[in-house]
Amino acid sequence: MNKLNVMLRTKHLTLRMIDESDISKAHEFVMRNKEALIPWEPARSDEYYTMEFQKQLVQSDMQSIHSGQSVKFWICKNDQPRGDLIGTITLNNIVRGAFQSCHLGYRMDIAERSKGYMQEALAHTIAYAWEELNLHRIEANIMPRNTASLRAVEKLGFKQEGLARDYLRINGVWEDHIHMVLLNPYWEE
Repeated sequence: MNKLNVMLRTKHLTLRMIDESDISKAHEFVMRNKEALIPWEPARSDEYYTMEFQKQLVQSDMQSIHSGQSVKFWICKNDQPRGDLIGTITLNNIVRGAFQSCHLGYRMDIAERSKGYMQEALAHTIAYAWEELNLHRIEANIMPRNTASLRAVEKLGFKQEGLARDYLRINGVWEDHIHMVLLNPYWEE
């Protein structure tokens, strides 16, 4: 299977990797959600919101996927698999060898939140991480005030392993993050 053409289908969603033909849709997602994502992401320069910068990000994602360092799915509704992109899920910092682990990141379109879509998409991404990537551990680091995100991973079985003080600089402020972890129950050498 080509690493850059993976597509997962859930009951309501299509999770797919994008390429340069989707840059305008990625740009639309970023622009549509600019204000909603500010409290949860690093501070962004004006350049970040340009089409050219989004093109560079997509190209960088494609290189990272090709090298096996990450997997990034863009989420669409099944009735519009080539329509609006409504979210992303990234398994990044994939480390092999004795670690077999990655970090999980995700974001959902403001208009599609609280509909269960992220929970559905995460469940299928986790299954992909276990079955196709043969990972042993997925780590998600979440700000304590992000209760919706904490609830989403807890429902999927993630367990809290501690608090990382001043873990990430989010919107210009060093923020604590709760370290949540899910272990592969089907792990095989």
